Amino acid sequence: MASVTATDGTRLAYEEYGVGAPMVFIAGWSLSADMWEHQVPRFVAEGYRCVMLDRRGHARSERPSGGYDLDTLSDDIHSLLTELDLRDVTIVGHSFGGVEVAHYLARHGSERIARAVFLAACLPSMKRSEANPEGVPPEAIELTMAELRADRPKWLAKSAQAYFATHLFNDVSPALIDDTVRQCLNVAPMAAFTLQEANLNAAHEDTLPDIDVPVLVLHGAADASAPVHFTGRRTAAAIPGCVYHEYPTAGHGLYVTHADVVNTDILDFVKAS
Repeated sequence: MASVTATDGTRLAYEEYGVGAPMVFIAGWSLSADMWEHQVPRFVAEGYRCVMLDRRGHARSERPSGGYDLDTLSDDIHSLLTELDLRDVTIVGHSFGGVEVAHYLARHGSERIARAVFLAACLPSMKRSEANPEGVPPEAIELTMAELRADRPKWLAKSAQAYFATHLFNDVSPALIDDTVRQCLNVAPMAAFTLQEANLNAAHEDTLPDIDVPVLVLHGAADASAPVHFTGRRTAAAIPGCVYHEYPTAGHGLYVTHADVVNTDILDFVKAS
């Protein structure tokens, strides 16, 4: 695996394929570069250079004792972009990866970023608040974290069917579901706990309107992990001029179940902006 070095010395693994304009992919919570197998071959064939990061504590990156906060994670993305000298980047973030992308833009600006794609992103916020009255109640967040810490494999397995919205007849094999769970377990447990808590408590209502690059928001109407009524729709409303697509039968794992239309919508957006 190729790697770059973060500001605190942590080795961050990444993969890249193809040549052309760069696309950088930031995986969802507990996922890795491997999650993008339904996107990268299509984009490489279309003439793009695809770079996928394993965040710290995940997959092939090092597992430091700290740095699992949004400032450090956005600095890690910056280390990747600067060390590879990537410019005019299309940056794609799924789920918590979308939160990282939003935080990166707020912290480091858009000098290297040409456009952003928020794919089932947990934005603007997940927790119930005055700004997000329909969000997740604090007591539900506490219960989720307690269940996750008590039996992480059970929590992941229990959530898998809803993750892909299989009740809406999305064609996902048991083997693929098992592989996704295994991928999520290939994470330092402390990283998984800390980042999930950060994900559920982050708030970007104040920073999304300041994003100054074209934005595409893609979300499933059946998303059980980041319910669309207080994530995708609110994100689209908060970012002036953004493009929004909502898929009626898609869940949080739309990058698999709706890969063809998701990929086409991303490519159309990139070419148009």
